[in-house]
Order: sequence, then structure tokens, then C-alpha cells
Amino acid sequence: MSVIEREKETIRRMVEIYCWRRHGSRRGELCPECEKLLNYAFKRLDLCPFGEEKPTCKKCPVHCYSPNMRRKVKEVMRFSGPRLLIYDPFGWLRHEIKERFRRPGLLKR
Repeated sequence: MSVIEREKETIRRMVEIYCWRRHGSRRGELCPECEKLLNYAFKRLDLCPFGEEKPTCKKCPVHCYSPNMRRKVKEVMRFSGPRLLIYDPFGWLRHEIKERFRRPGLLKR
């Protein structure tokens, strides 16, 4: 699985958890607002200039989200991040390792 595909899977799970807990949707289903946010995040990931060397969004020097969408994604990540440990412990661990132990000099382009 590529880095971008893994990032998409992580954000998808975070949005699903957020929508399920905050908007009362069924598990695995998204309300229209969350569906729009997820599609936007996928589009941004597809256009990421770092490709397979992509850092986590929190550590990325390029802010590719619009301010409004960035605020929404931060809200989703703040809510779902800790809960990801419960619902997808391996995904959470993979994300944390990538965020904390990024190779030095990776973003010097």
C-alpha cells in the first residue's frame, strides 16, 4: 500500500469516527458534510507535491487546505485521533510512528 493510500485510509477512518460520534450517522456511513470533507481531503492527497515522501499533515510545510477546510480537518483529527487508538490501533500506531520519527532532511526541496 502506498503512502498516499495509507493516508487516505487514516483520514477516512478519522472522518467516519467523527461523523458516527458527532453527527449520529451509522458506522461506516457519512453525512453529506463529512462526505464533502473526505472528498476534499482525498483530492488534496492526490495532488500532494511530496508524493510518496509525504509527511503527516501536521508536520507538512505546505498548507494545501483552504482555511475553512483546514479548521474542519483539525477538528476531526483532534476528536478522532485519540479514538483511533481504540478503533484502529495499528493505524494509530503507524500514524504516530510516521509523525514522530520522520527521516531528517526529507522536506529539503
